Amino acid sequence: MAAGKQKAPAPPSAEKINSRVWFYSLLLTLQYGAQPLISKRFTSREVIVTSLVLTCEIAKIICALIFMARDGSLKKVYREWTLVGALTASGLPAAIYALQNSLLQISYKNLDSLTFSMLNQTKIIFTALFTYLILRQKQSIQQIGALVLLIMAAVLLSFGEGSKKGTGSGSSDQILFSGIIPVLVASVLSGLASSLCQWASQVKKHSSYLMTVEMSVVGSLCLLASTSKSPDGEAIRIHGFFYGWTLMTWIPVVSNALGGILVGLVTSYAGGVKKGFVIVSALLVTAMLQFIFEGKPPSLYCLLALPLVASSISIYQKYPYRVKKKEA
Repeated sequence: MAAGKQKAPAPPSAEKINSRVWFYSLLLTLQYGAQPLISKRFTSREVIVTSLVLTCEIAKIICALIFMARDGSLKKVYREWTLVGALTASGLPAAIYALQNSLLQISYKNLDSLTFSMLNQTKIIFTALFTYLILRQKQSIQQIGALVLLIMAAVLLSFGEGSKKGTGSGSSDQILFSGIIPVLVASVLSGLASSLCQWASQVKKHSSYLMTVEMSVVGSLCLLASTSKSPDGEAIRIHGFFYGWTLMTWIPVVSNALGGILVGLVTSYAGGVKKGFVIVSALLVTAMLQFIFEGKPPSLYCLLALPLVASSISIYQKYPYRVKKKEA
């Protein structure tokens, strides 16, 4: 009797996929909400920003390669990968994200954790703008209203942060130019890079792990090139790459690397809606952790802005634009 053909492995059930989605979403919520506190607590001011960002990128590459080896896709990628394809899909977004990460590291040190987290959500505005410009993806009336709410929250937070420590002009200037402005510029860059990644994934069909590896490699090379003339490069040559580091500095590095992997997984398995709930939940996690570990209750401006941010993100994710069918 002839042997029958070997059956292909059955795809995972909807229940299993749903459980995986909730697991990844929970992990990302905790990581996203805790990252500002972790970075602030375990990264000293002496640490050179470029060394921290480069190490985070290398950690992401290692994590992504490990996961690719586990799911069996590493050999296939090795056979089919090309340099031109990688640069086309990941080159520009990687360079943008490298600059964004440097700006975020500066902001971590000059804003309280909750304010940083909420200002960082303005990247959704710029993501919506660039997805329209690059992909012609339109917004619904509800989404436009949500973006207005988010802008109002950002204005509240900017005003509050610029004035609440106003015992001297130096302190307020530092908060504005080393805290608020860097995180807002990083949000613009994030929106642009996110739209470029969406375009690349639709055209090139890259996996989230491969995209992480390629972008981290290109971003690291850009940062290394910048050290030839940057103040950070000079500081590394004088003091050494790991100046100011302790064993505890590796905690935010590993946390950031795993967060980068989780973002890709949540987007891949759940899409934007679930990721929106993750972002809202992460804001609450940040507020709770800041109160528990730093003993600082949220400021009045944060309390006013928090429901605006939460409502705007929820509305934006819940009411996407739908193309109206043309009447006969």
